[in-house]
Amino acid sequence: MSKGQITSISFFKYVGLKNKFNALKNMGFLPGDLEKAPGLAFSKLMGSGKGNGFSIKPNFNVYAFIGIWNEKKDFEAFYQSKKFYKLNGHAIQHWSVLMSPFQAHGKWDNQNPFQITEKYDGISPIGVITRATIKPKFLYQFWKDVPAVSESIDDKAGRLFSIGIGELPLILQSTFSIWESKKHMEDFAYHSKYHKEVVHKTRKLGWYSEELFARFIILESRGSWEGVSSKAFTTSLEF
Repeated sequence: MSKGQITSISFFKYVGLKNKFNALKNMGFLPGDLEKAPGLAFSKLMGSGKGNGFSIKPNFNVYAFIGIWNEKKDFEAFYQSKKFYKLNGHAIQHWSVLMSPFQAHGKWDNQNPFQITEKYDGISPIGVITRATIKPKFLYQFWKDVPAVSESIDDKAGRLFSIGIGELPLILQSTFSIWESKKHMEDFAYHSKYHKEVVHKTRKLGWYSEELFARFIILESRGSWEGVSSKAFTTSLEF
């Protein structure tokens, strides 16, 4: 088990017009309250897109909360708190993944909030967070090219889970994915036709004003999520 800082990412699924409206309203009013949780060093409450990656179409059923905690006990206290209940109380499904970063580069809100505390063993499943602030003048090009990448991830070997999430529609975009191993993730990132083309355009044209890429060792998970099998993870994960 990792000592020191850990990262949590939690997903919540809502059904019914009232619950979905309240979840959307939380995006505007809840972040300030969540940030006051003891031991929380960095956080983002985010909406999601349809499909497995970046999507121009919003998914009003699913929301995500990313938290970076000084210690695991801080997350445990939050998990039992009224603040967490505000997110989970009316959700029909919840899933939290606890992780520790072994690699991170780039910036998020002018900082890299992830403290490297682990070494990767080379074979275990990994979690990956990517995020970017897209320059307005490149919005059309980005959303023209990126959906093909998201569609191509569906049948990639070793992909266990992926979703597109974001702080602000169209502009502040992120993805979270889980892979059987670092090799599986890199095969997609560096050898997939569509992904390679988009990475090349990103570097050549400078689509982003800020970006970050982080890789994590998965420590455990709680709850459940449709389409995600506990058999795909190490035995330390609890569903």
